[in-house]
Amino acid sequence: MASNTFGEVLRMTTFGESHGPAIGVVVDGVPAGLELDEALIQRDLDRRRPGQSSLTTARRESDTVEILSGVFQGQTTGHPVAMLIRNSDAVSTAYDDVKDLFRPGHADRTWLDKYGIRDHRGSGRASGRETACRVAAGALARSIIARAGMRVMAGAVQIGGVRASTFDPQAVWASNARSADPAAAPAMEAAILEAAARKDSIGGIVECHAEGVLAGLGAPMYRKLDAMLAAAIFGLGAVKGLEFGAGFAAAGMRGSEHNDGMTPDGYLTNNAGGVVGGVSTGQTIVFRAAIKPTPSIASPQTSIDTSGNPVTCIVEGRHDPCIIPRIVPVIEAMTAFVLADMLLLARGDRISPKKEFL
Repeated sequence: MASNTFGEVLRMTTFGESHGPAIGVVVDGVPAGLELDEALIQRDLDRRRPGQSSLTTARRESDTVEILSGVFQGQTTGHPVAMLIRNSDAVSTAYDDVKDLFRPGHADRTWLDKYGIRDHRGSGRASGRETACRVAAGALARSIIARAGMRVMAGAVQIGGVRASTFDPQAVWASNARSADPAAAPAMEAAILEAAARKDSIGGIVECHAEGVLAGLGAPMYRKLDAMLAAAIFGLGAVKGLEFGAGFAAAGMRGSEHNDGMTPDGYLTNNAGGVVGGVSTGQTIVFRAAIKPTPSIASPQTSIDTSGNPVTCIVEGRHDPCIIPRIVPVIEAMTAFVLADMLLLARGDRISPKKEFL
């Protein structure tokens, strides 16, 4: 049975399809009395919305959020917060040529195997369009973690063969490629345009930092903080790899190199990426997600139709030549949501008059 809900204490349930009348999210478990700035939710949605530059899909959606419940006079009421985003620029006829075949790299065949039916119009619920709902929920979560002094920032550190040499969160939103390195941004943008000109696509790596994270979030067994973050990030269809801190480089290190030494003034290094034993250390949480190339490309690909006959597949329509620029705010959103969920969960971990999480 499929689940459309994510979270433990703070829970989001998303709904809607890429070419349906609307998409949306219901967020339950939101504490009452939280000041909710609709403009901040819209800001994050604007960062993800399509049609922003020549590097993204030409689909035009305003992604205007409508808050339907759970907020009164600018504050949350303690009841479910429902948010709606209407679809206004879906061109379903662009998918008529692929309705009876399986597009390589897409969930067409696996979803048909699972459900016996699939929505071929823009991939239905398998579309990245659904991530707008997650961004709205994550924007709400930002308001929760901000009260505890936490903030989340992400940016592209690699697109194709172009790598960043620095991580500057202030530079990310000045670049259409969402590059964390202003010096690498022009080459990243050029790499995306070159792939698009070849009717192809390109992938890359997004790095995320969560600063000001309180020590003690997460649970050592089945709610490890890094495991919950991994579930959230791997829940995004384009993510194919994830590493925390030193990540895969740890495989070539000795324990004496990888262990983060401690002094009275704090940790000497952060090879663990801010999480040890499933619990936050109080250091900045650092992870990197590998993003695959967009599967929808206008170059000929070998596939089969729904009857099992061999076909040549060419995916026309409006698609991102690179998912990176628009997945950056989604990764931020899911990270903020997990941190907010773990923060609310931590309120019941122990009774202490000396420490208040919220």
